[in-house]
Amino acid sequence: MRFKKSLDLLLLEASQSGEYTFKRTLGLWNLIALGVGAIIGAGLFVRTAAAASEHAGPSVTLGFVLAAIGCALAGLCYAEFSSMIPIAGSAYTYAYTSLGEIVAWILGWNLLLEYAISNVAVAISWSKYFVDLMEGLGIHVPEFLTMDYLSAKRAFVEAMPLLQSGQTLQSLSVNLREGYLAYESAPTLFGWHFVANLPALLITVAITYLVYIGIKESKNTNNVLVILKLLVIAIVIGVGAFYVQVENWTPFAPNGISGVLKSVAAVCFAYIGFDSISTTAEECKNPQRDIPKAMMWALIICTTLYVLVTLVLTGIVPSHQLTGIEDPLAFMFMKVNLPGVAGVVAASAVIALTSALLVYQLGQPRIWMTMSRDGLLPKAFARIHPKYRTPSFSTIMTGVLVGVPALFANLEEVINLSSIGTLFAFVLVCAGVLILDLDPENQKKSKFKIPYVNASIWVGLAWVVALYLSLPDSASWSTWLGSYFEGEAKADHWIMSGFFIIWLVLAFFSYTHRLSLIPILGLLVNLYLMTQMGATNWERFAYWCLAGVVIYFGYSYRKSKLNS
Repeated sequence: MRFKKSLDLLLLEASQSGEYTFKRTLGLWNLIALGVGAIIGAGLFVRTAAAASEHAGPSVTLGFVLAAIGCALAGLCYAEFSSMIPIAGSAYTYAYTSLGEIVAWILGWNLLLEYAISNVAVAISWSKYFVDLMEGLGIHVPEFLTMDYLSAKRAFVEAMPLLQSGQTLQSLSVNLREGYLAYESAPTLFGWHFVANLPALLITVAITYLVYIGIKESKNTNNVLVILKLLVIAIVIGVGAFYVQVENWTPFAPNGISGVLKSVAAVCFAYIGFDSISTTAEECKNPQRDIPKAMMWALIICTTLYVLVTLVLTGIVPSHQLTGIEDPLAFMFMKVNLPGVAGVVAASAVIALTSALLVYQLGQPRIWMTMSRDGLLPKAFARIHPKYRTPSFSTIMTGVLVGVPALFANLEEVINLSSIGTLFAFVLVCAGVLILDLDPENQKKSKFKIPYVNASIWVGLAWVVALYLSLPDSASWSTWLGSYFEGEAKADHWIMSGFFIIWLVLAFFSYTHRLSLIPILGLLVNLYLMTQMGATNWERFAYWCLAGVVIYFGYSYRKSKLNS
């Protein structure tokens, strides 16, 4: 059997796709808007509070910058691939040509985490802001229709002893109070409380319909939403700057460098979807020129806005007061008695999250369509609607996969799983560039080249320095060694050891093959961020990948066009 597709074969198959062809309607500014639409969403309107209060304090701004650097390094690799392979499928397609079919399948399987599963988190966040907006307009949505069952049950169990001890319902935190009311007021069926996030389902259905009827309609809607979103963020920064108290930035990094690094892993969810631009390659007018430019511009614009917004947020609200706050920007203006601006922010969050939902719902069907072309999924996933020229069946299935879990899923669990899956995709794309660049013929086919810096010595030297800094002092050696075999941190120690082993292997190949430094930095930075996701998330990620392997050998391997 063949191991992977050559670039020439891939491009030939795409040019002969016939019934699978799209309308080419996207220009550079449309692509930048798609990137901004994807990046500025739940990360800005939800995750900033948790990252600041739990880890970094005001230095969460550095976390966003470092996360953006990791994305930019991966983005350069995406840009080189997209200029070489102007085909839908994003990281899956790139892996197919460089790392082989089974790796491509695992990556495509994990792109489910980046697009469909992360969109569950975006839909849940959208529901929270939408319900708050309706409440501000005097329309009350019953609590049991606004959250997931698990959150409501946990809140009820936690609130019961507090209420029995004499505390009032109003004295509880907002999350506990809403969860308790949702569980208590929910209708029951055979003893089971019906708690479901109905707004999350409804917005998913609406966005799925919009994506189904055409890329032009989706493009125009996203352009309008992005313009409105940027205008409101400009208001947030401009008005909020007058209420910043500089003393709230002290201490800037209360938990030191470790807090900043942990915040990077926490906020990397904010950048999920920047690579969604590459999934629209077959609908771009000039993909080889415009996709690399759009990815870089989207990252620059969004990182600048993230830094400015978080500086304003932590300058107005001390970071320790952001614990448990799910709508930090609206909360910020309530703190300074500007309820009108807070209402505008709540409305803008609905707009921003709608835009993010739209872009993610565009990306996933196109990845499935490409996998179906290769025989790894049933042919129905590659079906293009004769009138709308969109991947019809894949779009509907994406809506189902997002809408149903959004009814019942827990936000935090979904975010963590989708983050580690996305970082894994970034790692493999960087590795793929390293492998393709070993063949001079492939380099000639790319219209965008990553600047070459010889990594032969630097990767090994950096490994020695990093290992030295990570080792304990002489008095702590026994405790440090013991932690590998006992204690709660043993899994985290083994994960970090694996990271250093991979780094050492890369140092060897960098020296022997004179590899390019930038893709290696992208691989190492994103792999390091994966190590910071915690052992529990790694365990879930391993089970997810194992399920993908089972499906591959149970179905996809036998149906693959490479094996036919």
